[in-house]
Amino acid sequence: NNASDPWSSWNVGKSGNWDNGNAVDSWATKPESAAGQRNSASNNWETAAAFGHPQAYQGPAAADDDDWDDDWDDPKSTSPSYLGYKETEASEAGGVQRGNSRAAAMKLPLNKFPGFAKPGMEQYLLAKQLAKPKEKIPIIIGDYGPMWVYPTSTFDCVVADPKKGSKMYGLKSYIEYQLTCTNTNRSVNHRYKHFDWLYERLLVKFGLAIPIPSLPDKQVTGRFEEEFIKMRMERLQAWMTRMCRHPVVSESEVFQQFLNFRDEKEWKTGKRKAEKDETVGVLIFSTMEPEAPDLDMVEIEQKCDAVGRFTKAMDDGVKELLTVGQEHWKRCTGPLPKEYQKIGKALQSLALVFSTSGYQGESDLNGAITEAGKTYEEIASLVADQPKKDLHFLMETNHEYKGFLGCFPDIIGAHKGAIERVKESDKLVATSKITPQDKQNMVKRVSTMAYALQAEMNHFHSNRIYDYNSVIRLYLEQQAQFYETIAQKLRQALSRFPVM
Repeated sequence: NNASDPWSSWNVGKSGNWDNGNAVDSWATKPESAAGQRNSASNNWETAAAFGHPQAYQGPAAADDDDWDDDWDDPKSTSPSYLGYKETEASEAGGVQRGNSRAAAMKLPLNKFPGFAKPGMEQYLLAKQLAKPKEKIPIIIGDYGPMWVYPTSTFDCVVADPKKGSKMYGLKSYIEYQLTCTNTNRSVNHRYKHFDWLYERLLVKFGLAIPIPSLPDKQVTGRFEEEFIKMRMERLQAWMTRMCRHPVVSESEVFQQFLNFRDEKEWKTGKRKAEKDETVGVLIFSTMEPEAPDLDMVEIEQKCDAVGRFTKAMDDGVKELLTVGQEHWKRCTGPLPKEYQKIGKALQSLALVFSTSGYQGESDLNGAITEAGKTYEEIASLVADQPKKDLHFLMETNHEYKGFLGCFPDIIGAHKGAIERVKESDKLVATSKITPQDKQNMVKRVSTMAYALQAEMNHFHSNRIYDYNSVIRLYLEQQAQFYETIAQKLRQALSRFPVM
């Protein structure tokens, strides 16, 4: 189903998607640590926890922000499909109740923000002089080409200690999470809608330069059930870890304010300031300063096309693995354990029949067959539980990258739109609509965009290598242990049979 596929209407050979007005077809999940281009500093970024649930961290609750729209507050609940990877018919196979479904629900009207409206690209390319923003984003040349400048010290953010709160005399309920930065050990409390606000601000500010992963979906029912809270906390943890590990996002004012406000007044002041920020959309490139000579237009276009080809191909590969993984999950938790259970019950039934023969010399055999049947029933339970130990992490990582890759059509579309504007500039110069100096400024600014794209791709590739090395190693280790456990149980069952 192409309704939720951001690549369905995007062609690497075409331009023009940049001025769509709606720049969010599939904003989804997770930028990760950078590695190779940072030399020895890379290890600091790779040590952050990628999987598992954090230890609960006790701390004070923060006041609720009553002037916000509420998250869903229906206390009625149904059992959430935690880890079941169930998918609606309308969405793509392989989805995990996130990513595309969230994009379809969000559809932020980004054209109401400066820089995302149709004149946004001209606003950046043709401005006589760009305003000097306070935030500067340098781009340097490292071992693997253009790269963001990584901070000397890094940090993570632990999401833990979910607590149920209420307001309006108990009529409205919500879950609040405690966030503790590892570099300050200070804690703040946030509800899901606060995360949602941060996601929107980061999306609006950086979304045409940096893929901003989306949050886990909102939930109408089952929000207060333990398994759903556990799942949401795990995914919020993964989201915050990725944000903390991005050198540009983690150092941004809005992100730092989200983590380090000291009281409700400071939180609301920072919130209003972030919402008035005008350096958003395509204007984010005005904050970037490449420490390198300008690129020529041929190289700029080649780099852009190469990114488009790779991210599209990876998107296809990730979706294929998700589809296969989803099918395997369903088999492991459905028909496959039942097959082992049938074998076990059939063996035990056979032993029961044998015991009615009255022949005294077969008691050892009958006992061994009974135990073999019980062993197969134990194996059925092992098979049903195994996906949560290995496939879960592989599916989570792939689904995050699926959403992550879904950001690139809009990013590449913006770059191609800028390239097309430069190609059209000769006609504008010939008709005296712009000056030769204006065209030179356009080329310089498109070159800045190209450096930003390359820096982000270097970050993306280093994280991709680290993530997939980690998660596939974990999958294979757990699979090996799983089959070794089964083999051990079968050997134990075998040892009970008398040797004839």
